[in-house]
Amino acid sequence: MPVRPALASALGAAALLLCAVPAGADPAETVTVDATGRIAADGTITLSGTYRCAGSTGQVFVGSSVSQGDHSVQYGIGGTVARCDGAEHRWQNSGKTAPASFKAGAAHVEATLVELRPTGIAPLPAFHAVAEQDITLTKK
Repeated sequence: MPVRPALASALGAAALLLCAVPAGADPAETVTVDATGRIAADGTITLSGTYRCAGSTGQVFVGSSVSQGDHSVQYGIGGTVARCDGAEHRWQNSGKTAPASFKAGAAHVEATLVELRPTGIAPLPAFHAVAEQDITLTKK
């Protein structure tokens, strides 16, 4: 499995386990999801939005996942490296699913702005922001 999809899946799983931004997170740090995503004939889904963060010590990523119908089954869709400089930036993630897994129409997206902080042997996730959004998938 390539590194980017594996990282996105790991970030998505970590987000699902923790399900919230920790108390004390900076309210100026945000992630948003655009109301429309795209789905190609080959099953590639593209999601996008904005993010803002500051003060990271480790690598920061915007991870995203999508579900359609059953919200308990989510599919990781890519991961984007984030710049935590306090400015608002755009993110866009793409990932290929099986062509029959998703269709144009209503879907649900979760986006997570997560930092992998160095803590000895393995980095630990530190969540900067999480957003959930009902969207519409449109055909490319």
